[in-house]
Parts: sequence; structure tokens; C-alpha cells
Amino acid sequence: MDPSTPVKKAAQLVEDAAEALTSSPDTVPGVPASAPAPLEEPTTPHPPAPPKPDQRAPELRTATGAEATGKPGDRHQQGSYLTTSTGVRLHDTDHSLKAGRRGPTLLQDHHLREKLMHFDHERIPERVVHARGAAAHGHIEGYGTAASICHASVFDEGRTTPVFVRFSTVLGSRGSADTVRDTRGFATKFYTDEGIWDLVGNNIPVFFIQDGIKFPDVIHAGKPHPDREIPQAQSAHDSFWDFVSLHTEAQHHTIWNMSDRGVPRSYRMMEGFGVHTFRCTNAEGGTSLVKFHWKPKLGVHSLTWEEAQMLGGIDPDFHRRDLADAIEAGSYPEWELGVQVFPDTPEQMFEGIDLLDSTKLVPEELAPVQPIGRLVLDANPTNFFAETEQVAFHTGHLVPGIDGTDDPLLQARNFSYLDTQLSRLGGPNFNQLPINRTHTPVNDMLRDGFHQHAVHAGAAPYRPNSLDGGCPFSATTDQSDPATRAFVEAAATVAEGAKVRAQPASYDDHFSQVRQFWLSLTPVEREHVVRAYTFELGKCYEEAIKVRQLRSLAQVDATLCAEVAAGLGLPAPEAPGPLPDVDPSPALSQLGGTWPLEGRMVGIVVATDTDPGLVTAVQEAVRAEGALPLVVGPHGGQVAGTTAQRTFATTRSVEFDTVVLLDAPSPAADAPHDEKTSVPGGPAAVDPRVLLLVQEAYRHAKVIAAVGNGTAVLDLAGVAPEGVGVVVGTDPAEVCTRMSAAARGHRVWERFGAVGV
Repeated sequence: MDPSTPVKKAAQLVEDAAEALTSSPDTVPGVPASAPAPLEEPTTPHPPAPPKPDQRAPELRTATGAEATGKPGDRHQQGSYLTTSTGVRLHDTDHSLKAGRRGPTLLQDHHLREKLMHFDHERIPERVVHARGAAAHGHIEGYGTAASICHASVFDEGRTTPVFVRFSTVLGSRGSADTVRDTRGFATKFYTDEGIWDLVGNNIPVFFIQDGIKFPDVIHAGKPHPDREIPQAQSAHDSFWDFVSLHTEAQHHTIWNMSDRGVPRSYRMMEGFGVHTFRCTNAEGGTSLVKFHWKPKLGVHSLTWEEAQMLGGIDPDFHRRDLADAIEAGSYPEWELGVQVFPDTPEQMFEGIDLLDSTKLVPEELAPVQPIGRLVLDANPTNFFAETEQVAFHTGHLVPGIDGTDDPLLQARNFSYLDTQLSRLGGPNFNQLPINRTHTPVNDMLRDGFHQHAVHAGAAPYRPNSLDGGCPFSATTDQSDPATRAFVEAAATVAEGAKVRAQPASYDDHFSQVRQFWLSLTPVEREHVVRAYTFELGKCYEEAIKVRQLRSLAQVDATLCAEVAAGLGLPAPEAPGPLPDVDPSPALSQLGGTWPLEGRMVGIVVATDTDPGLVTAVQEAVRAEGALPLVVGPHGGQVAGTTAQRTFATTRSVEFDTVVLLDAPSPAADAPHDEKTSVPGGPAAVDPRVLLLVQEAYRHAKVIAAVGNGTAVLDLAGVAPEGVGVVVGTDPAEVCTRMSAAARGHRVWERFGAVGV
């Protein structure tokens, strides 16, 4: 018998189990491994299980960018047997080597030494900012519409370029919660055929500061107080508001953060912005100034503040779970990449707006966003540390056709991003890590250093040389041939002047665009901004800081200032002069449209005796919309002819975008032991956790549907069946159609009538 036969059989069992796992109609995202776990510990040797179908590793490349033979999976652990890091097989990893059963551990135990040494050094320094993140693999397809402004090949019509995108919060540590009120990072690494391009953006189009020399200050102010290391991952504390109330150029970014943009529903529903103005060059050498935008296919959508707070305790990993689950379910997140284009004039101004001021935006009504490509994220990382944690972005990673500008914040970032990798990733060769490797040939004359993966040949890592026959040679400055052209800095004129620590006068207007943003919001969005300012300032101890911030709000809008002041129990100050006369920009509001339901989570509440045919009909109708149906039952396992993915004990309304009630389930067996069932009024006819779920969904302005017996839950929850965003009926297909139509607007804020300010 072939000695490898048991191994082959075991490997085949793993593959068969993985296929069964992914093909089951009851399978939902979140399965931890590519094959189900057996009850007993396996004893037959077989190779490591393959990655799950939704996972992808970095493309297999050498340290110098050449294609390597094999598959990306070849990076994974190999072989069926436990070994040391040098491949020596081991028979025991549970017991250290001792002098007798009860004797001391021996110094000669090299396996113990290696195992502990590696464990002791598993961690690397976390990012100072953007430490908490999640990422995915994907690709961007060029539309060919950018040719008139930029000759970068990534935008060529039909060209597909691999990307790796990392989303993040800014202020918190790696262990902080996803749903805190904070700016989100939106960083994209493009593996183009002309080298790496990194577009390192945010979900807010403006930044707190105009000059990068202030970056340590704003981050020190936003980080937890240094004496207690609290509060973690949020701006509701004195030092943050002390800084932004004294440094009023930060007021524009701050009001965006206080809006619903500060608590996104999902990474998939975030708009992305390159923040800075970049200079692009076309094939004829003409230049334009541009701002990059990512427009999500699913629309811009946010959590309510109560949902964000609940999720901080119920599921602090909500955003990274949502991203990974959507990709695993095949609901691939999509964005359209677009640009606002401006003439490259010596003043670098547009309609009176300084394009080099990162605290300013250009309204889309003045400069429409022109689509140039489509981004799709279609695979999860195989290993979080190797990919998401070790990916290194840099604003200076540019390709031919795309260049920076004199934006002082961008120029400082170009210094900072390189510098931070030295401490985080241990040396100058961080671009040789698999996730950072370029997909183009590298001949950089850089040598040695920590973690050098390349084995360099040749005798002359310098230029000019004759020992290596002159190699490497300089590429041409002629931009017409993509095969030979080099990166050439755009020949922008630099104004003559004295060396000064100063800024242009155009940077001094700190309130016009803050007021424009406020006036562009719908009434319900303004109400949320008021609540956010009131909550955050209410967490401050120093009254002087609150009063100072109110003075800034008085220069934005009198009603905004008065509403926040009332919530703080303080008088509303007067504005020092007339408020700026600005026009609203409807594009700044995230409400008013309709969007696809792909990847939305629909909770389907059932009882033990609910008609299985009814459940199947609703599941199929939900899947037809591209949404993910999750059956919520009184217990796990089989319920109503299907598998319950959630139970009354394990879920809350914040997990779902819409709720469908198919029955009025009586209290489950575990109800007396669940604190959520402790409600006044004695025994309930319906499980109190179902009532709680419906009441929460209702006040969070979500669509609620009920079929047949499910309508009884509405009455007990105090929800009117004819209410706004409440859909009832007896035909499951018809109810799901109406529910889907109502849910395309994200929420039904009109449920609560005219709102506030």
C-alpha cells in the first residue's frame, strides 16, 4: 500500500467537507475554518486545510517584483507534521525537556527555546494612528475616461489592477471598538504595472489641520489622556475639545465628525476621499489638479448614535465582521473612483477655494465628480497579521502621471509615512514583505538592512558603473511610451519668496465651509449633529472649554449654537460678526437617495412551529434582492424546518437592517434566565426579547415587516401596523417586495415627522 494513501484520503476528506460547508443553503458567513471540526481529535496525518473560498493571499512575487512559480497558497504552512522553524520534525510540543519527570527543565531544550522566543516577539508596534483596521483584496477596472487628464496606466480602459484596501479608525488602539465616533481611514494600495500607487484617504474630505507640523498636536489632543489612558478611541473628552476650540481651522473636520459620517453603518457604505489635491499629467504633458473620490455602490449610510453605543458592547468588531461576512457571502463591496478636475493655474485656486488647503473642499455642484474606475473587493485576507497588520502605505508611493502638490499637510505626510515603517516593521526593507511587494521589476541599488529578502547579484550597486555593464540604466523622460517611461515630477513653477513660517491669507477662513456643511444637511441630520456636540461637550469637565467651543458654533449657525448650549445648560454666545453667506451643497447630505440591498442583513423571526414553507419563501425573496436572510429562533439548531443562525438570546436589533416577523413566538425555555426578559407587567405572551428587538428597530427608523401571525408582535410592541416603514400582509413575496422598496432609502426617518432644527 502506498504510505501516502491515508494522507491523500484525509486531504480529500478536508476538501469534500469544505465543499459541503460552502454549498449548504443554511451556511451563513462567519464559519471559522474551511472544513467542519470533528468531535474527536484527529489522528490521521494530512496537509493543512486550505484557506476558505472567500480568502486570498498576496500574489506570489519575489522580493524584487518578479512573478514566482506556484500559487499564492504556497506561502502557507506546508507538510503534515509538526516541525521546528527549520523543518525538523517534532514528536512532542506539550512537554519541555526535564531531568526526570519532576526535575528541572534543561537548558538544552532547543524546541522550548525557539517556541518561547518566537512567541515573546510575535507583536510589533501598532500604528500610532489607524491602529484598528480591517482589509480586503480586490481589483479596480479602469474606464478609460481619465486619459485627457492622466496617463497612468491604471486608468486605461478595461485594465484590471489588483488592489488591497485597509479601512480603520484613527484614534483608538488595536483593541478598541469599531463603532466609536471617529474619522475612518480608507487606504488603497494599487499593484499597477508601473509600480505601487498608494491612495491614503479618509471617509471625510477635509482634515483637522492645514500644515503637517500640527499633526502630532491634533493626535496628542485626540488620544486618551496620558495619565489614565482614557477615554479610548473617542473624542468626547477635554483635551480634544481644548485643541479644536483654540485651533479653529479644525472646526470643519469636527462638524463632519459630529455628523452621521462619524458613525458609519459599514465600511461598505462609506464614501472615501483622497483629501489632498494632486497633480496629474496626460500623455501630451498637460497638467491638471485633481481630488480623488470613492463613491460606494450601496450609498452612504450611518448608524444611529444609540446603535453605535450598543454595538460597542454587543459587538465591538461589528465593522470588520460586516466587511468579511459580506465578501464571504458574495456581496462584494463596490465603489466608483472619480475625480474632481481643476485647471492647474499658478494660484492653485478654484472658485475662490484654495486647493492646497486640506481643511477645505470643493462642492460637487462647482466641480462634478467624474467617474474613472470601478473598485470591487472580492476576497478576505488569509492572515490578518501578514496582510492587514503589515501592509505599509505611503503618500509618496506615486506612479507616472500622478504627482503631489505643495499642500503642506501632504508634504509632511511624505516624510512621516516612511519614517513610521522603520519602527513598526523593523527596518528599511518593509516593501519586500509579501503584502507590500510590487508587481513590477525592482532594480533599486538599495542593499542589506534588516529583513533583506532579496539575494542581490552583481558587483556595482551604484551609478555610473562599468563593472555591471552600466546596469541599472535610467529610463526615459519621454512619457509617450508606457514600456520605458519613468516617473517624472511635474514641472510646476515654485514662487520666489523669503523663507517664512507662515501661511497664505486664503487659509484664514475657518468657518465659511463649516456653515455650508451645516446648511447642506437635512433636518434629521442637523438634529444628529446637535446631539453629537451636546453629548461630546457634555463629557468635558472644564466649563471654559465648552464655552470656547460654543463661541465657534456661534460663527457657524445661531440655531446650532443655541440648541447645543441649551443641552449643556449654558448661555448661547453671539457671533462676533455677520455669518458667512454661502450656498448649500446637496451632495454633502447622505440622505435622499435609494440604493441596492446587496449584503444587507435581514432578521427573520420564527417560532418552533412556524410553517417551513413560509420561512423558505421569505428566505428566497430576501436572497433575490442580494440581501442575507438570518433566521432568528427561540433556540439554535433546527427550527421551523431550517437552521437558526441567531437566537433570541444571542442577537439584538443592531445586527439587522430590516426585521421580518413570521410568527409571535411564546417565551423560550431560556427566557427566565436572560436579563433582557426582565420587563414589567408580568408574564408575556411573546418572548420579551422579540418585543425588544422590534421596539429597538422601530426607534432606529428601520423597516419592519410582518406576515400572518407576526402582526401580533406589532400590537404587543406598541407598533402601529399602518405606521411609516411598517409592512404587513399575508403574501410573503408581496410583503418582501414592499419591504425591500422601503429599505432602499436606508432608514425611514419620516416615521418621526418633522425633526428639530
